Amino acid sequence: MEESFKNKTEAEWKEILTDEEFHVLREAGTERPFTGKYTDSDLHGNFTCKACGNLLFTSETKYHSGCGWPAFYDKAGNSAVETRLDYSHGMSRIEVVCKQCKSHLGHVFEDGPRDKTGLRYCINSICLDFETK
Repeated sequence: MEESFKNKTEAEWKEILTDEEFHVLREAGTERPFTGKYTDSDLHGNFTCKACGNLLFTSETKYHSGCGWPAFYDKAGNSAVETRLDYSHGMSRIEVVCKQCKSHLGHVFEDGPRDKTGLRYCINSICLDFETK
């Protein structure tokens, strides 16, 4: 993990993120379904963390799941994301966070394409930046 993200305070995050980005990335909020700019995107390239620039997902693993958020069946590599148990809102889910800055990205479910990994990384568009290949 880069030192600049390791010791960043929530006040420092508030200075660099918009209020909505801060709510989702740092307070584990969620954008409304079907409102994110990458939900139906078919662009080719890389999806990076809005907070720190870490490579998270590639367009090769993005698919249209119909869930209302961008969906990916695999992460971009071992340094992309990590997961943790999430029992918020009376549910048992697996939260996905950026491995570098620990920002909340969304959740992962086991209802993805069976011919691939079987996973559906359901990620908030607001957590992502996009780099065209």
